[in-house]
Amino acid sequence: MSHRLTLNRIEPVTHDTHHLVFDRPEGFEFTPGQAVDLALDREGWREEARPFTFVSLPGEAGLEFVIKSYPEHDGVTEQIGRMTPGDAVLIDEPWGAIRDEGAGTFIAGGAGVTPFVAVLRQRLQKEGALEGCRLIFSNATEQDIILRDTFEGMTGLQTEFIVTDQPDPGPGVMAGRIDRAFLKDRVDQEAGKFYVCGPEPMMLAIADALKTHGLEPDQIKFELFSESQQGRLAKQEMAKRSEGQAQTQVTVKIDGAQHSFTMAKGQSVLDAALENNLDAPFACKAGVCSTCMCKVTEGEVEMLSNHALEDYEVERGYRLSCQSYPLSDTLFIDYDHH
Repeated sequence: MSHRLTLNRIEPVTHDTHHLVFDRPEGFEFTPGQAVDLALDREGWREEARPFTFVSLPGEAGLEFVIKSYPEHDGVTEQIGRMTPGDAVLIDEPWGAIRDEGAGTFIAGGAGVTPFVAVLRQRLQKEGALEGCRLIFSNATEQDIILRDTFEGMTGLQTEFIVTDQPDPGPGVMAGRIDRAFLKDRVDQEAGKFYVCGPEPMMLAIADALKTHGLEPDQIKFELFSESQQGRLAKQEMAKRSEGQAQTQVTVKIDGAQHSFTMAKGQSVLDAALENNLDAPFACKAGVCSTCMCKVTEGEVEMLSNHALEDYEVERGYRLSCQSYPLSDTLFIDYDHH
């Protein structure tokens, strides 16, 4: 279901980031950490939806976002930075893999910090302090740090700000990168979850480093900030390769019920399920989290990317439905077989 929001207020946060406040549709609900696909409600832009995360809380009157603009892309974010009160956007239903699963370490790169804003705000509101929580936040330069004052003002939150392109930053900021060496002394297997959000290459490197330092996969919680160009090209190539091929007859088992439909081989199993109005689970849609995991019990699929499933899970027939494309003419997909 799509909702139309009207912009009430826009104000700068950094030199290229804005805080936007919209009206809130009656009955609209979300969980802190979730995002929505948002598009400008104007000619030529309604199909150009991009994911953005709420920084407001469910009990607040408006829907708020902090959005970084990339003028060099000549795209949606540049247009958003030029919005004025009264302009409108369209949003779909909320989604996302990041949610509060307890105190822990929050690692973010750039605008990837936004899912953590509402999560930490709500936790602070409920607990009165963020004891046991730490934010490690990487940016290019000190002036790029989003909401620094907000994070530093959160009672109990430990903050570490790190910049990659500024060799001599000011007080409270260190120069360097969040890599394996940096994380070595910061990983405590008893210190709760590690939440990671940012550009895909950074996020995958951090996840690998955390596993190297002894964390189990279920201790690491992902949210993909932007899908890589490689991932997009792989999907385009799959769609092109499957042109003219026979469609696949699919049966999907979910919540105890079976549903059958036909789908093109150039479409992911998840997208086809959603297109057929099934309540299939998903979050990142980039093969990073395991929210959309299913079991292929009949037929064959090609999984374009996998940064979530272990080898033994793949051997047992489990796949990420967001990355799975039919190779056979029939498929049986089981979302209940976990």
